[in-house]
Amino acid sequence: MTADQPAPLPARRNLAEDMVDWDLAVSTARRLMKPGPAVTPAEAAEVVGALRRFAAESVGHVRAYTQLAAPSGTAPAVVVDRAGWVQANADGMRTVLRPLVQKLRGHRGAPGPATAAVGSRLTGLEAGGLFAFLSNKVLGQFDPFFEGVSEPSGGRMLLVAPNIVHVERELGVVPAHFRLWVCLHEETHRTQFTAVPWLRRYLLDELAGLVGGTEVDPARLASMAKEAVGTLGRMLRGGAEVSLLDLVQTPEQRERLERLTAVMSLLEGHADVVMDGVGPAVVPSVDVIRERFDVRRGTAGTFDQLLRRLLGFDAKLRQYRDGAAFVRGALAEVGVAGFNAVWEGPDRLPTPAEIADPAAWVRRVHG
Repeated sequence: MTADQPAPLPARRNLAEDMVDWDLAVSTARRLMKPGPAVTPAEAAEVVGALRRFAAESVGHVRAYTQLAAPSGTAPAVVVDRAGWVQANADGMRTVLRPLVQKLRGHRGAPGPATAAVGSRLTGLEAGGLFAFLSNKVLGQFDPFFEGVSEPSGGRMLLVAPNIVHVERELGVVPAHFRLWVCLHEETHRTQFTAVPWLRRYLLDELAGLVGGTEVDPARLASMAKEAVGTLGRMLRGGAEVSLLDLVQTPEQRERLERLTAVMSLLEGHADVVMDGVGPAVVPSVDVIRERFDVRRGTAGTFDQLLRRLLGFDAKLRQYRDGAAFVRGALAEVGVAGFNAVWEGPDRLPTPAEIADPAAWVRRVHG
């Protein structure tokens, strides 16, 4: 399926300077990823054109519902295929991991250039396998790491055309309704980051602190690896509800991760509430779409279930549920204008405890 190709961030070719060979990760993912749904060239062009129209249409709907105005000309909506999604996420992960790379370079036990180059290729292969698995799962996402070519932007909105077509066919829903519904969700994320100038920098700083705080002492890493193996074994037997990300966090990182999880729950829950709030007026079959989509979210084969647990997908699903419950609870108490106080600054964001208790957030923020 022909779609826009997102512009990559500048590549760094010295493998010894990176933990991951991102070029190899991208090429590996492209070899391993599943083919998209069968469409004719005319059908592909229609899908891409429709998604662009619905992305533009969703701007006004989201603005009216959220009462948030995103500046024009920032964070463009880009329709991509699976390969384009992989490239965009490889570029983003390079940015996220940069603080850890810099920390490793300054550590006395850091590997030499030859060892680092071999290691970067191995991790590139592993990353490529994960990208290939995820490339057919994601319908859309907001990419906060992208910087415009001519001037810095507020990121970009990605719509993965083949995956949207695959899911709309699988669910048996009206394609035009489903495509607009997806665009409403992703436009909400675009609005969150472009209408709230500090949010993008806050998220990037928190991610940098999380990654930069990774333990690099060899003895400590060995101890954490031993602990991770035991926990992973319990998880595979069904005895632990953790993801691989949980296995390697220091106490300081866990605290930061809890804050990030609360913020991501807010963002995801807000997008779900908006797409369903706007839906009845502009998506006639929204109730059918939501019912079938939620059933699909909760079902997966044995292999998919294992990978979802390893990659933290179960926690992702809880983010949608917990975040949506928080947003609905806050809206019920203080309305849209009162809820929008959450965007006034980092101190107004809900804490991890408040995500489960919106009344506590209302009391703290609104007295």
